Amino acid sequence: MSEDFDAEAFRRRAGVSRETLQRFETWRRRLAERNAVVNLVGKSTLPDFWVRHALDSWQIYELAPDKPRWLDIGAGAGFPGLAVAFGLMDRGVAGADVALVESIRKKADFLSDVVAETGAPARVLPVRAESLDPDMRVDVVTARAVASLTKLIGYARPFVENGAIALFPKGARHRDELTEARKSWSLDLEVLASETAPDAAILKIERIARVR
Repeated sequence: MSEDFDAEAFRRRAGVSRETLQRFETWRRRLAERNAVVNLVGKSTLPDFWVRHALDSWQIYELAPDKPRWLDIGAGAGFPGLAVAFGLMDRGVAGADVALVESIRKKADFLSDVVAETGAPARVLPVRAESLDPDMRVDVVTARAVASLTKLIGYARPFVENGAIALFPKGARHRDELTEARKSWSLDLEVLASETAPDAAILKIERIARVR
């Protein structure tokens, strides 16, 4: 899939406008440029940007495409948060607001630059996840390649308790991570297949409680 999946293939699969595709292309170019001096993503993944990063993020957005308020913890190079912001923009969702949480200054600066250049409905919060206001109103919490599931659930808990859902993409060890997390957390959870990797999954969580 990676070899043949280019920008136009992504546009057709996602069903976005050419203007939205241009925002993704701007992001891809800026990522390649900045990654030469700052380690934002593994260099080996850049040739597969449209699958490994764009589509992998887009499939998360598609699980809640009309939810306007998103929180991306440990946003890094913007996956999935920037893709979500572009999707909300493409769809014209009212009140769109994607909070990109990134405590590493160089990564936060990169995100700010891409947001400014593309006009994405996103804002960068240069803080650690532990410092987030638990009363922040969000509809969806997400994070990719940031921390263990057990830790992510702890970060997401106050927002899920206030009505948000959590969408966490996880790799081949997602079953092991889930087994470990359930030692600490009781969850209402759905395991969804990943489109981009046969052994990966997206964990959709709608209730979180401490195991007594």
